[in-house]
Amino acid sequence: MKSKSAEFVTSAVPPSQYPPAELPEFAFSGRSNVGKSSLINALVNRKKLVQTSSTPGKTRLINFFRVNDALMLVDLPGYGYARVSEAARQSWRPMIEQYLSGRKSLKAVIVILDARREPGKTDTQLLDWLARIGISRIIAVTKCDKLSKTALAKQVGVIAQGLALPHEELVLFSAKSHQGRDTLWRAISNLMAS
Repeated sequence: MKSKSAEFVTSAVPPSQYPPAELPEFAFSGRSNVGKSSLINALVNRKKLVQTSSTPGKTRLINFFRVNDALMLVDLPGYGYARVSEAARQSWRPMIEQYLSGRKSLKAVIVILDARREPGKTDTQLLDWLARIGISRIIAVTKCDKLSKTALAKQVGVIAQGLALPHEELVLFSAKSHQGRDTLWRAISNLMAS
């Protein structure tokens, strides 16, 4: 799929602020500062559709973006470390869980991991929870350009083992080089058709 148009629709906290559930939705979730915003920008070939920041915790609301009038990409607040208060972090969890468990138009969650880090407890908890409630997931490993080929191959093995998954299930992605963009679009298109 090629992105011909991409636009910000709205930010939301409670379901009453969500846009109408008329298009299939794909949510992006991952630890704070894992590169969610950069991945979405690279996916739709826009530099600043989604605001990026080196400060963890920049995304604090559920942000909806319409692509090609055919689907919605949904940027969720990051989990784990973020430069916000503990109370703010705690308020995100019910907001995110309410969206993930109650949104009928949600087709899948793209779970994003940093190629330079091992999967953490929050990553495996999210994947287990998605499996329990029956939501499809795609696993994208970002920042692949930050490692040499040898180091990346080793890290992919570590990540796959940490998640108890075959390494073929990991989409290796670089916002800088656009590695993995076509693969990720194919995975999204396949789920749209299902």
